Amino acid sequence: MVADSPAVAVRSATSADADAIGAVQARSWLRSYRELLPAPALRQLSGPVLARAWQGALTDPPSPRHRVLVATGDGLVVGFAAIAPSGDPDAGEHDAEVVELLVDPAHQGAGHGSRLLAAATDRMRADGFVAVRVWTPTADAPRRAFLTSAGLQPDGARRTLAAPDSTRAEQVRLSASLRGD
Repeated sequence: MVADSPAVAVRSATSADADAIGAVQARSWLRSYRELLPAPALRQLSGPVLARAWQGALTDPPSPRHRVLVATGDGLVVGFAAIAPSGDPDAGEHDAEVVELLVDPAHQGAGHGSRLLAAATDRMRADGFVAVRVWTPTADAPRRAFLTSAGLQPDGARRTLAAPDSTRAEQVRLSASLRGD
């Protein structure tokens, strides 16, 4: 756990955090991806729907190395990070992925994202990972700037995600060593 003061901290998520995680994800995606996602997809984004998925991830993770961390501010969940072994075809068993890292729009700029990323990095190292990867939409310049300022760099990998409604999202992969070298 990383803590800067009693009012702000990062800790492992519990099943009791699922509703708050779903709400943070819905608010974050609605703000950040309103230009990237089609209106029907945006209308389906709700805290309760997303919370159900997080409940399952928290109570029955796919592996012991799948983890969710939450950032708190004054006792409220204000952000979260989900980490896991990388599922990329070119990944080795010691490659991790930050699957999601979001901070509630109302709490951005207070250092919660940096605390989450630092705690996630510590957790990945403790779990034996030696490298980390993050996929990010090519159009999400603020997210990419945050991640590159933390030391992740484009590694040349790109992908296109396609939704059932034919919407496409272009993504770039950023990566970094966790070895400290």
